[in-house]
Amino acid sequence: MNFPASSGQRRATALIADDEQPMRQQLRARLLDAWPGLEIVAEAANGIEAVALAGQHQPDIVFLDIRMPGLSGIEAARMLFNRCHLVFVTAYDQYAIEAFEQGALDYLLKPVGGDRLKTTCARLQTLIGQQPSNIERQLSQLLSHHSKPETKPEYLRWIQAVVGSNLRMISTREVLFFRADEKYTRVQTEGSEVLIRKTLKELADELDPDEFWRIHRSTLVRVDAIEEVTRDLRGRQMVKIRNFAEQLEVSRGNAHLFQQM
Repeated sequence: MNFPASSGQRRATALIADDEQPMRQQLRARLLDAWPGLEIVAEAANGIEAVALAGQHQPDIVFLDIRMPGLSGIEAARMLFNRCHLVFVTAYDQYAIEAFEQGALDYLLKPVGGDRLKTTCARLQTLIGQQPSNIERQLSQLLSHHSKPETKPEYLRWIQAVVGSNLRMISTREVLFFRADEKYTRVQTEGSEVLIRKTLKELADELDPDEFWRIHRSTLVRVDAIEEVTRDLRGRQMVKIRNFAEQLEVSRGNAHLFQQM
């Protein structure tokens, strides 16, 4: 379901702020697909630019990435909340999402799309022309939470792959496994595979060890993509990936990961 511009009404305008250009491009494309009548008037690469461009263009809506240089999305929001409707865009943990929901703040979870985006667009259409809500208290609480020292490392959430002349962004949530392939590393998702130059060792250091296990010196597998582990006729442990025909060997040195077998 798409949301066209209403007949007889001016076109709604929006600004996108994200420090990663591919993310801005993706959000722009998804928004214009879900809401063709929305006009994206500007894009900002950081919080300072977002505030300046919002002052220049006076958009109805600003989509703010949470973590940006200069000013964070939350800091920028405290300067904008009484001038436009705000939607936060986040790739981070469930705790942060619960904070948004408890504070009645609108948010989108990366990668943006699906029913959540449609719901947000539908809600925003009803707000165009209305005075933005006073969310200063909720923003202060959210800023206080995000200002606390992080107790958990920030792990790699996006894989950048050059495909032809294009840069493809792949969420680590989509990855089934990584496998060393000569000078490259193969990134396998349910629908495709690409090659990247990042080594398996670099990936192992940057990925969340609770989400990805190194089952072989040449293989990293997403734990929740594992359907079952069996033994072949030679006694080797073999990992079966859901919705995928290829099985992956578990080396003897990593057999302890499946010690129940």
